[in-house]
Amino acid sequence: MSVSDDERFMREALAEAARAGARGEVPVGAVVVVGGEIVGRGYNLRETAQDPLAHAELIAVRAASARLATWRLVDATVFVTLEPCPMCAGMLVNARVPRVVWGADDPKAGACRTLYRLGEDPRLNHRFESVPGVLADECGAVLKTFFERLRTKRRG
Repeated sequence: MSVSDDERFMREALAEAARAGARGEVPVGAVVVVGGEIVGRGYNLRETAQDPLAHAELIAVRAASARLATWRLVDATVFVTLEPCPMCAGMLVNARVPRVVWGADDPKAGACRTLYRLGEDPRLNHRFESVPGVLADECGAVLKTFFERLRTKRRG
């Protein structure tokens, strides 16, 4: 995929993040792409579903797996607005995803580059290419604005 493709699909992930934010969820969105086509979409639903597993990338991968009738996403690229956490990075390894693209790094839970590098760990049975920083400023701004509003609301 080209840089313009990465940006185009990251914009789709940002649209998913906006859906999360509109529901009062932390605005993280993800899409799964195979052959230039989006085959799965997701956004954070932890609060709505009261489910600690309801992360954007997990929801998007489940949708893609259901659509493709396989848990092995060997031809997929996952685009997510925030660097995956340890749970999601592990899931991406297990799903055999070859490429993961994210926007903003996550200094508190990032497991692809910031705190850990699960996608590169040679001890695991699968590795994925990590492409950080695609539309990082936009992805980070969405999160920053959300948390600023949340803090203001709590103070007020």
